[in-house]
Amino acid sequence: MTIDPENLLRALAGAAINAADPNVRVPAVLPTAPERAIVIGAGKASAAMAKAVETAWPDTYLSGVVVTRYGYEVPCDRIEIVGADHPVPDAAGLNAASRILEYASAATNGDLVIALISGGGSVLLTAPADGITFEEKQSVNRALLRSGADIGEMNMLRKHLSKIKGGRLAAAAYPAKLLTVMISDVPGDDPAVIASGPTVPDPSTFADARAVVEKYKLEIPDSVAKHLSAGEHETPKPSDKVFATGELVFAAKPDKSIAAAADVARKAGLTVIDLGDLIEGEARDVGREHADMALACKAGNGAGQAPCVILSGGETTVTMRGNGRGGRNTEYLLGVAERLAGAEGIYAVACDTDGVDGSEDNAGAFINSTTCARAEASGLSVAVALDGNNAYSLFENIGDLYVTGPTFTNVNDFRAILVV
Repeated sequence: MTIDPENLLRALAGAAINAADPNVRVPAVLPTAPERAIVIGAGKASAAMAKAVETAWPDTYLSGVVVTRYGYEVPCDRIEIVGADHPVPDAAGLNAASRILEYASAATNGDLVIALISGGGSVLLTAPADGITFEEKQSVNRALLRSGADIGEMNMLRKHLSKIKGGRLAAAAYPAKLLTVMISDVPGDDPAVIASGPTVPDPSTFADARAVVEKYKLEIPDSVAKHLSAGEHETPKPSDKVFATGELVFAAKPDKSIAAAADVARKAGLTVIDLGDLIEGEARDVGREHADMALACKAGNGAGQAPCVILSGGETTVTMRGNGRGGRNTEYLLGVAERLAGAEGIYAVACDTDGVDGSEDNAGAFINSTTCARAEASGLSVAVALDGNNAYSLFENIGDLYVTGPTFTNVNDFRAILVV
């Protein structure tokens, strides 16, 4: 069997991304077209989701606004699309969130409100709670990004500093009928975590939010500390009447993307080792663990024997130790490369399905048996890059970045280690 490793890895990643295409997935979960609807939403996939709604409902009167990341705008005819910054909120996101709240609040008992929610929406829906300034909200977000907190912990805190997250958008839309269409980017597909759950009940509390601050020793403004300490105006809980007129459907989930990649792998004659889409933990450590699995497979004493592929999804974290450039997928790959130490016959790709790893212009990167040697020949070191969180610079220098551009979807990370 002849295998072109990098092309096969590209095919696997491409299959994972295509399986979450809003143009295909959103129409499949929409109800019968109504005469009119209000469309609101946020996230990296929200503009593409809005376009899918327009295409599926050509004769429906649609109004509303969705906010997406800059570069992820998809022109629509009946729904306004706003671009905003990510992963640190900006004024465009602040203004868009305000207008989304206005649309929701203006909905009446006979209206249908469609909320298009995907990953990235938590940052894009910026509406600070009373007494907290926009600049203070930005500073908290920067601290969270450097802390090593997982997405659930980040969003737990974000909800309690917001007037739109944690079910508050649903409260604004009540008593209108509310249909939430979600694309999941979180391990476990918890709708309360996706984009900080603006339209679903929030089981977390102010005490939980304070615990995140304490756990990661976050330096927060005095006004934020005062707000958390007061604990007033808790997020709406599952029994709240504001959810009585709501319904939620998933358009795409990470497990379906892994399944699509697995189908491609099997057709190529590979044994598939599916680790699932719930992988969390420090990116470099997860990379080392997966490298050990690959080495065991290569030696013939692992969960599978070559030729095989190890697939996984989920969302790892990066604790910032340096001031380098990179994201969790490239840092994961440095952990893999370090442990493989040039072992032949093992190749890997890791990428974020939204096309952006961290805050750079790449989705992820590739590695093979020559990665460490080529880095050293360029005067670089995998160990040093790990120490400085500088994975992007290393992979850019050796030409192994994986660049897709905006994919207009987001079902979290995709990783594949090929053993031949």
